[in-house]
Amino acid sequence: MLFSSVSFLFAFLPLAVCVYFVAPGRHVKNLVLLALSIVFYAYGGLGSLAVLGCSILANYLCGLAVDHFRDVPRAARTALVVGVVVNVALLASFKYLGFLAGSVSAVSGISLPVPTLIMPIGVSFFTFEGLSYIIDVYRAKAPAQRNPLDVALYMGLFATIMSGPIVRYSQFHEQIRGRSDRLEGLAAGAKRFTVGLAKKMIIAGALGTLANSAFATPDVDLSVAAAWLGALAFTGQIYFDFSGYSDMAVGLGQMFGFRLPENFDYPYISQSVTEFWRRWHISLGTWFREYIYIPLGGNRVTRLVNLRNILIVWALTGLWHGASWTFVVWGVYYGALMAVEKFVLGDRLERIWRPIRHMATMLAVVVGWVIFKSDTLGGALQYLQTMLGLGGQTLVDGRALFYLAQYRFELIIAVVASLPLVPLARGWWEKSERSALARGLFTAGTALVLAALLIVSTSYVVSTTFSPFLYFKF
Repeated sequence: MLFSSVSFLFAFLPLAVCVYFVAPGRHVKNLVLLALSIVFYAYGGLGSLAVLGCSILANYLCGLAVDHFRDVPRAARTALVVGVVVNVALLASFKYLGFLAGSVSAVSGISLPVPTLIMPIGVSFFTFEGLSYIIDVYRAKAPAQRNPLDVALYMGLFATIMSGPIVRYSQFHEQIRGRSDRLEGLAAGAKRFTVGLAKKMIIAGALGTLANSAFATPDVDLSVAAAWLGALAFTGQIYFDFSGYSDMAVGLGQMFGFRLPENFDYPYISQSVTEFWRRWHISLGTWFREYIYIPLGGNRVTRLVNLRNILIVWALTGLWHGASWTFVVWGVYYGALMAVEKFVLGDRLERIWRPIRHMATMLAVVVGWVIFKSDTLGGALQYLQTMLGLGGQTLVDGRALFYLAQYRFELIIAVVASLPLVPLARGWWEKSERSALARGLFTAGTALVLAALLIVSTSYVVSTTFSPFLYFKF
């Protein structure tokens, strides 16, 4: 079930809100949320629900074992290792088995049979949360849950189960019992959800149509300008699609009293690749830093070991996104860029004129998205060659002019919406002294804008065909 589907918007969500706020007491409300989450996830298939249930049970038992043997370090560490192995094995079985077999076959020439397994939606996300649970319990950052239903609520909450944000257990455990769910939070969450829905339906949908058209066009028929428009469109699509989902997830969390972590912070204003990844998919970057990079030694090691740690983390980051060498190369590409910024440019980076830094960063990001979007490394290289005019293509053709004419408004809106204009304007307004009438008009105007966004977005939902979020396949 998609957040941007008719069934969710007009049936599941209204029913969920009504049942939740009628339910008495925190314990019953949690049971209601868990039941709703089971229904929500089961909508995608009972097989996926069974995998999720096994993952929850395994992590619950490992968490109890880690806590039980806390005074016996070796036994506690063994329980932790068992939990990590179980989680990694589950993820590898459903997501990477075919990739590993194909890679071995390509190198050895031996054909390996691979069972056909349907990858559960969100397996990368709930597996990482399961790992966070047992690791945080082992580190004594949060207590083990005695009630398995509480672990199930953490790993299976319908707001985050599909595509995050990845919530670390240490951020979540107190909210299971101690959160505050009031009408103010419901209203704030509904606003945030509306903004995310608008990002997805109004901006990402149109840009995705442009990007798919450009990337599906044979290179010989694609001009330099059309190739660039396709790459820029995908750059916008993936941001507004995924940040839109994250806004909707955070908004849903607010509706039910949860404080979910922010996942995006206007990444396209970044002045370096390192800054870009501090602003993009924040919860994933934080997870890798806490559970992979720092345990490897982080930056408190020699330069060579630090370089190794960076490349390992980014190779894993790429592989996390998909079982393909394209994603591995994409991850290593970013790891190499960040290593250059850290070890080669260093403080000199700050002395470069800001517009140049921003343009260079965005160029690197667009190239990265071409690699990410392409099905093969060869396809990515061909598309990049077209963008550089190295394939003999014309500079501008009718296709490029059509793209500009057809999607000019969406492209302009995407550029404006990727800038932090709204928080800047809100901060200026809140700091300035205004009369009660002016503040009332501002509140009313904001409500009208949100209502308009909701009406337009829902009209897109009703009139368009199936349009899944990009990150569902990861």
